[in-house]
Order: sequence, then C-alpha cells, then structure tokens
Amino acid sequence: MTNPYKDKSWFKFLSNKYVWVLLFFIVWMVFLDNYSYFDHRFLDNQINELQDNKTYYQEEIKKDQEQIKELKNPEQIEKYAREKYFMKKDSEDIYIIEFEGDTIKKK
Repeated sequence: MTNPYKDKSWFKFLSNKYVWVLLFFIVWMVFLDNYSYFDHRFLDNQINELQDNKTYYQEEIKKDQEQIKELKNPEQIEKYAREKYFMKKDSEDIYIIEFEGDTIKKK
C-alpha cells in the first residue's frame, strides 16, 4: 500500500531528516536550553531593573552629598535639627500644630 501523500510537497518537506533536526534544535534552544530565549528575556528584564535602581541610587547619593555639604554650616545644622527633630533653644517654646489630613507621618 502506497502513501497517498507521498507526492505532496509538504510531505516531502516534513519527511526530510534535516528539517526534523532543525526543528528539534530550534525547540531545544527556545525552550529547553540553559540559555533559552525565555531565560534571556528574564535576565534582560532583571538587568534593566538593576540599571534603573542604579540610576535612582546615584541620584539619591548626589542629593545626600549636597545635603552633607549644606550641613557643614552650623546655621544649617540648627535649621535641620529644628525642622526634622523639633529641637529648640532653652529660651523658646515650640508648638506643633497638626491638621487633619496632613501628610506628615509619625515614625
């Protein structure tokens, strides 16, 4: 009994052993290999996220360095202590007024 599809071009294409080897290789590289396409996408996303974090932290370092330069001045240290920690001089009284819905959060 002969195969009725033997003369079809798609059958000849799929019966070629090189096509099967190539398909196997593609499936292996895309899904199964340690360096598969999906692993590369995941790692590339992680790299991009880490680079974003790096730029964010570099900007924060610059801000902190500017603040450190400002705090070398004694007047700026006093201003910072008053604003951040509600410190006062001995002869002063400080009243803290909180309104409903303020964005200041207590620690």
